[in-house]
Amino acid sequence: MSELVKRYTARERANHWFVALCFILLAISGLALFHPAFFFLSSLLGGGTWSRILHPFIGVLLAISFFGLAARLWTQNRISDADREWKKRLGDILCNKAGNLPEIGKYNIGQKYLFWTLVVCIAVLLLSGIVIWQPWFTPYFPIVLVRLAVLAHAVAAFVAILAIIIHIYSAIWVKGSIRAMTRGTVSAAWARHHHPAWYKEINKGS
Repeated sequence: MSELVKRYTARERANHWFVALCFILLAISGLALFHPAFFFLSSLLGGGTWSRILHPFIGVLLAISFFGLAARLWTQNRISDADREWKKRLGDILCNKAGNLPEIGKYNIGQKYLFWTLVVCIAVLLLSGIVIWQPWFTPYFPIVLVRLAVLAHAVAAFVAILAIIIHIYSAIWVKGSIRAMTRGTVSAAWARHHHPAWYKEINKGS
């Protein structure tokens, strides 16, 4: 059996899957409320009324959980010179010509872009969601701000959904990645190939 290395703790995996579940429920209820063509999705949350009631509360739970996770991953997602150089060689990487590449840490630049995209989108979704949260907060804001918040909420949701679709596709495409979030470990060969700087860091002194 190949050597395995720890990539995520049980707490990190639980947080990830909780955020993922909240995101799915928010996407379903949000689309149901956004356009009549998607209203049938509201039945998964008990109908239109329950979708409208639950959507903002689930959004708050997602924001708390996501930013709790993001706070722990913040420094690991700073874009470095190695990331920028790696990005320039992206064409070679996609063609499996990955020789003499700069060594990547725990996350590559694509994963870091996803991280910062979600940080911005979820912050916008939370703030705009509060402004349009009827009947609790909306009456305290001018109608112009409410309309802008509706637009910002829709745009941020679209970008976030697109980012998550790319995230899921990438996890499936890079063989061995899904195991990291289901079992918490990856093979040593996977770590050395995809994230050599991280592999060296975790093996210091061993």
